[in-house]
Amino acid sequence: MAALAPLPPLPAQFKSIQHHLRTAQEHDKRDPVVAYYCRLYAMQTGMKIDSKTPECRKFLSKLMDQLEALKKQLGDNEAVTQEIVGCAHLENYALKMFLYADNEDRAGRFHKNMIKSFYTASLLIDVITVFGELTDENVKHRKYARWKATYIHNCLKNGETPQAGPVGIEEDNDVEENEDVGATSLPTQPPQPSSSSTYDPSNLAAGSYSGIQIPPGAHAPANTPAEVPHSTGVTSNAVQPSPQTVPAIPAIDPDLYTASQGDVRLTPEDFARAQKYCKYAGSALQYEDVSTAVQNLQKALRLLTTGRE
Repeated sequence: MAALAPLPPLPAQFKSIQHHLRTAQEHDKRDPVVAYYCRLYAMQTGMKIDSKTPECRKFLSKLMDQLEALKKQLGDNEAVTQEIVGCAHLENYALKMFLYADNEDRAGRFHKNMIKSFYTASLLIDVITVFGELTDENVKHRKYARWKATYIHNCLKNGETPQAGPVGIEEDNDVEENEDVGATSLPTQPPQPSSSSTYDPSNLAAGSYSGIQIPPGAHAPANTPAEVPHSTGVTSNAVQPSPQTVPAIPAIDPDLYTASQGDVRLTPEDFARAQKYCKYAGSALQYEDVSTAVQNLQKALRLLTTGRE
């Protein structure tokens, strides 16, 4: 992909989108679609913050030039030309990154890559808002990922051992900017379950995430960031993640082979949902995630043949 023209210095007013822009730069070669939508989110957010101040107008103008250049380069990519495909692409990417970090956390392997993956997943869930409001699952994953990134970073920075796995999160945590991790500044110690609700991401990860069926233990995409920004200052001698086995491919429901549409009357909404499952399956295949692809295709086939999900 051709290099993009550099942006001018980031105005102070746009501090809240600096990490989304950094994520865009990190993905220019890894995943241009992710890079495109990160910039689109930054553009939309920046317009809402300040589009009148001269320095802000100049910055947004250059950012718009980058977006137009990217859109031209990705003109034949369905993830850019079709919102439903783009949304599925981002959701799959963000969730795989989240699951990678969550699996490392549960195994007690605390390291820079895991911290960065947690926080990047939360940023990408921000970006999903370019397609509309977030689902409750998206909101919970974002809050948990951002909290975990900060908590683990602070523990390692202070020479403490983080608590692995799900912990109680206070529902009314105030979020503030923390330059050390490019994340949110929340308590360095997890709230005690007695005064909070315990959030277990596996309850969501093993079920549906905006309609995507994800098998427990799914591994991260090959282009998961290999390092955190230089400003993190995290040092750790933790063992690096070991290779994970590919999840078993789910068995095909034999009833789907013999199901007959018969008197089934499908509504336009049914066809739209079936199309969405097929798009999710196609997006999963980009990461060679056969299990997720098969499960979504099964859901589409069941809907089309029985009228039920």
